[in-house]
Amino acid sequence: MARWTSGFRFLLLLVAIAFIYTQVRLFKAQSEYADRVAVAVEGENHCTGQMRLLIDEISMQRERVVILEEKLRRQEEECEQLRTHVQNLERKGVKNLFQQVKAPVAAVVIMACNRADYLERTIDSILKYHGSVASKFPVFVSQDGSNSDVRTKAMSYSQLTYMQHLDYEPVVTERPGELIAYYKIARHYKWALDQLFYSHNFNRVIILEDDMEISPDFFDYFEAGADLLDKDKSIMAISSWNDNGQKQFVHDPYALYRSDFFPGLGWMLSKPTWDELSPKWPKAYPFNLFFLFHFFFLISKDFLFFFDYLGQFFNQYLRPIKLNDVADKFVKHFANVVKDAKPIYGLDLVLKTNNVNGDVRIQYRDQTDFEDIARQFGIFEEWKDGIPRTAYKGVVVFRYKTIKRIFLVGPHSMEHLGIQND
Repeated sequence: MARWTSGFRFLLLLVAIAFIYTQVRLFKAQSEYADRVAVAVEGENHCTGQMRLLIDEISMQRERVVILEEKLRRQEEECEQLRTHVQNLERKGVKNLFQQVKAPVAAVVIMACNRADYLERTIDSILKYHGSVASKFPVFVSQDGSNSDVRTKAMSYSQLTYMQHLDYEPVVTERPGELIAYYKIARHYKWALDQLFYSHNFNRVIILEDDMEISPDFFDYFEAGADLLDKDKSIMAISSWNDNGQKQFVHDPYALYRSDFFPGLGWMLSKPTWDELSPKWPKAYPFNLFFLFHFFFLISKDFLFFFDYLGQFFNQYLRPIKLNDVADKFVKHFANVVKDAKPIYGLDLVLKTNNVNGDVRIQYRDQTDFEDIARQFGIFEEWKDGIPRTAYKGVVVFRYKTIKRIFLVGPHSMEHLGIQND
């Protein structure tokens, strides 16, 4: 019995040893497996991290490719612009363009964008009368953007110089809903005028748009007006546009008037004025800036198409005037003419006007009253910053189917003209 018990204990000891050995081996195996799993997980995490880095790198490279492609596109356009300038200069020759005894009267710049057919019509209209005064009025086309049809059309004329404005800066509007075009136009005008006044060093610039045609005495008018613009500091610009220039409202092709309203559309600006305007040039709606200045504009009062201009008569009679007192003389003359006009009142103003021999004066109380009177005659009703179109001292002048003049007189016009109420 004792032997059997001893053998049984020995057997249990062997079993215990075997069990312990097995557990040790199993624990070792599990530890090795856990280490391998940890290594595998670490490797997987490393691979994932590397893959993410690779994806990020690919994204960055794609962005760089897009940026490089955009830079390449811009460089190609700029190279094309330079090639265009080189061809332009080679064809005409810089010396031939600017070789002249006297300085030019003014550069003529046509502001263009993407309307090649309109541009062609405008250029043809200018060149029709340009041959004899080419040295006095160098012609430029300033294109905003890269429309190939406009560039090709402009480059097809040997009589002019082509400029191209490439603007890649994003437009940020100041107010919601604004059109980006107004900001683009403002940038283009400033660039073009800076080029002509500062790079080409012109003393005056005549600005036209690409949908205008000129009359035969366009260049005579602006040549005669250049001295006035230089010497009479009360004149900010000389314009050839009359909003009320329809056939039934005009008669005298030689009449010249001042206006507090900036007419634009075919206007000449001097370098000293641009020196003042350029630093203040707004981001959009640039021509509103002109209404902040208490200057006057000379505008032709008689034209049949887009413009009508004064000819040799202006050159003969206005050029010799002593210009330091032109403004005072004009105000006095204008006041006398307005005062001598017969005042009429009440309703049926058109009928009453037709029954009066001689000039007529009609008083308006405010903008609403003015618009009502303007509608009766069919002239422009629009105001800008409290000024009716074409008005001087609040007075709008036009002719109505006859040679008689009609003066629409504002509530304070008589006082501003120094006229005692009659």
